[in-house]
Amino acid sequence: MARDTLTGSRIRERRNILGMKQAELARRAGISASYLNLIEHNRRRIGGKLLLDIAEILGVEPSVLTEGAEATLIASLREAALRADEAGAELDRLDEFAGRFPGWARLLAESRARIDTLERSVEALTDRLAHDPHLADALHEMLSTVTSIRSTASILAEPGEIDPDWQRRFHRNIYEDSARLAESSRSLASYLEAEGKAAAERGTPQEEVEALFEAADYHIAPLDAGAAPEQVAQELGAELSPTARALLRRAFTRYAADAEAMPLDRVMEAVVVTGTDALALAQRFGTDPARAMRRLASLPRTAACGPVGLAICDASGVFTFRRPLPDFPIPRFGADCPLWPLFAALSRPMSVLSRVLQSAGRQSGAVTAIAFAQPSGPPRVNREPVFEAHMMIAPSPPRQSEPAEPVGITCRICPRASCPARREPSLLGDAAQQGF
Repeated sequence: MARDTLTGSRIRERRNILGMKQAELARRAGISASYLNLIEHNRRRIGGKLLLDIAEILGVEPSVLTEGAEATLIASLREAALRADEAGAELDRLDEFAGRFPGWARLLAESRARIDTLERSVEALTDRLAHDPHLADALHEMLSTVTSIRSTASILAEPGEIDPDWQRRFHRNIYEDSARLAESSRSLASYLEAEGKAAAERGTPQEEVEALFEAADYHIAPLDAGAAPEQVAQELGAELSPTARALLRRAFTRYAADAEAMPLDRVMEAVVVTGTDALALAQRFGTDPARAMRRLASLPRTAACGPVGLAICDASGVFTFRRPLPDFPIPRFGADCPLWPLFAALSRPMSVLSRVLQSAGRQSGAVTAIAFAQPSGPPRVNREPVFEAHMMIAPSPPRQSEPAEPVGITCRICPRASCPARREPSLLGDAAQQGF
């Protein structure tokens, strides 16, 4: 499915043509920047008054933005069929089905989208259960209270006489513990309900943080000016969920440390000479390549080196930061290409890997990728290091002596049918069969 057939992508394309920031469009449309980010990435449907308002702000007819809706419907049906291939859906008759029964087709596509939303909610809740301190404390308190009630009840249930005074104490303990358990349960249910409603608009906490960075064009000027990261996170992340604010504080703390080690004015002068060479920049400032990559990815658009992409993942391969480029997008939910040097760097820590990459099936748009993995914290006695990998993507001209290596973005849209690393069939079935 081509990106320019999607309404959200058309909104983003038109906004970029006008040179309008995402935050400005969101403000004028009366929605949050994170919600607009989800719309522009085709993760939220748009219609009615909001579509009319955005079309008016962008100076186009609504039909210009909604053109291609039928193609989107067909692509959604194809994806639903491929996810349930055991059903034996006739993929070659999708156009006919969508044309003859558009209502049923929309119902099926919306059901598939609803299932996807529920799956993401489960994923988000699972992540929150593992990392949210409020939930951890609440669950610990509930389990402790249940254990206390059970212990007291088992004493009362034992055969034999119990002193009346002790019996009254046990009864009072059960009553008080039960009241505390009920209050903890209500508090936990309210918290989950509030978070669930907020997540429907904002997406996952990681998406909220990414939307904020994208709206700021990945350059946080107050931090470069020396402002305290806690204060900046509080001001810019006021509308974020509690978990997203925690992620934002951590990201801003690292950003501030990078800005202190590599001041903006000196980096802007240095890139006139070094360009996007992260190693040369790291040597100039006496720092590691990972910090230099992060600094290059946070520079304003006026920098001489131009914009660069950046992907950061932990040792499990899960993204903790992503800044895509137009010629090299980065998936949001992990199903990325295992051939990227980002993942190879995890098996070769402290080694700088350089590759010239090109999206499979394309004849242009080659990028130079530099990957580097290092421990994410100080060494500890008798403990294995926890590694973190960085991959910077620069649209600089590749070296003529090194041919571009074809890689996918994700198996779902990669046309390379013969790739040994493929995990699932491509949505581009016809192209994939041609062996690109």
